[in-house]
Parts: sequence; structure tokens; C-alpha cells
Amino acid sequence: MRQMSLAQQAEFHRYGRKSRREQFLDQMDAVMPWAELVALVEPHYPKGEQGRKPVGLGIMLRLYFVQHWFALSDPGAEDALYDSAALRRFVGIDLGRAPAPDETTILNFRHLLEAHDLCGQMLDTVNLYLASRGIRITTGTIVDATIIHAPSSTKNEKKERDPEMHQTRKGNQWYFGMKAHIGVDSKEGIVHSVCSTAASVSDVHMLPDLLHGGEKKVWGDAGYQGQSEAIHQAVPQPRT
Repeated sequence: MRQMSLAQQAEFHRYGRKSRREQFLDQMDAVMPWAELVALVEPHYPKGEQGRKPVGLGIMLRLYFVQHWFALSDPGAEDALYDSAALRRFVGIDLGRAPAPDETTILNFRHLLEAHDLCGQMLDTVNLYLASRGIRITTGTIVDATIIHAPSSTKNEKKERDPEMHQTRKGNQWYFGMKAHIGVDSKEGIVHSVCSTAASVSDVHMLPDLLHGGEKKVWGDAGYQGQSEAIHQAVPQPRT
């Protein structure tokens, strides 16, 4: 790849603008309670007293949320950090000093959060923080599920297929990996619920876990049809 000349760099800075991705990341950087999240996870995070020094916790937390926001698999997240300067800036990666976290490091961090039941606590921390600043999540929820695809050859530390990943079909295409089930506030666009399962788990099974109970409306695609009873059990008076 040819290096840009000084004239080309000056032209880029003159006419360049922030992409929608960069604008979104700027907003998330401003509203997320990063210090509170670090304090929540830090007691369980390796201190590096033995062996290789771990990647900074702040970097891994930001990367964890980037994965959910952009539906990235573990190898996809690793590649995205090398492809996107905007993501590197947000996560805090300086390739002049250290490489980006690899897919195994990313996988191990997620397993750490799951082992200590921290995923739900992290979302509660985010929601309480937003509520304390007047960002209320009470209007309605949009539910959706995204397949986090991984190569079928992906192995864990025991050189086996990760037992949390399974195969599923979407249309005429087969996928192997996990699935992120997401509940998003319809007004603020804030993710208030995230559940991860094997890709083979049906969207409808996770629906009650995506609702906070205060919705006035619930939206979902065809994968959630016929779930009015489940919605009414979780939400007193919703309109689906």
C-alpha cells in the first residue's frame, strides 16, 4: 500500500469528516459509565502476577461492548481493530506499542464475565448510570437477535469445538457460532438487555429476558410472531 504524501494528508484533513460509526462511538464514550464498569469487573480480572501481563481491563471492556454494538465474532472483532482506526481509538489500541487482542483473548474475557455472572450486572450498572443522568428507558423495546458467526474450525484451549457454539440455518445458509439477543429502547436507542446463547437457540425462547417490564410497546421481526402471551406475562400492558 502506497504511503500518502504530505499534500494528500493535508487534503484528507481538510475535507475529511467523522463517519456515522465515529459519531456513534463518540456518543457511547460520553454516556457509558466506564469507571463503574471497571470497578465491577476488576476484582475478578487477572492481575498478571504470574505469566504474561494481561491486556488492560479498560480495553477489554470497550471491546466487549463494540462486539455487541456491531455484531462481531471473536475473530471478526480482532480483524476490525486492524481494519478500523476509529475502533482502535475508541478501544484504546496503539499498534505502535502493542498488538490488538487476539480472538482467544477476546473469548477468554467473555468467559470470565460469564463465569462470575457479570454480564447482567454490567447492564444494570449502565442502566442505573443513565437513569441518574435523566436518560430514562421506559417507552418501549425493540427486540432482535444477531448471529455471531465463527469459523467451524474454531477451537477452545482444549483444541475442541467450544461447547457454547452450535450450528444453525438462516434461510439457505448455515452458520456456526453464538447468537446475541438484544433489547433496545425504542426512543433513546440504548441497549438495555443482552443475552448470549448458542446460535441454535430460538429467538422466542429469550424474549422474556429482553424486556424490562415497563414497556408500553414491543417491536420484533417475524421470528417473534405469536408471542403475545409471553409478552403479556413479562409486561403488564404492552402493545405489540
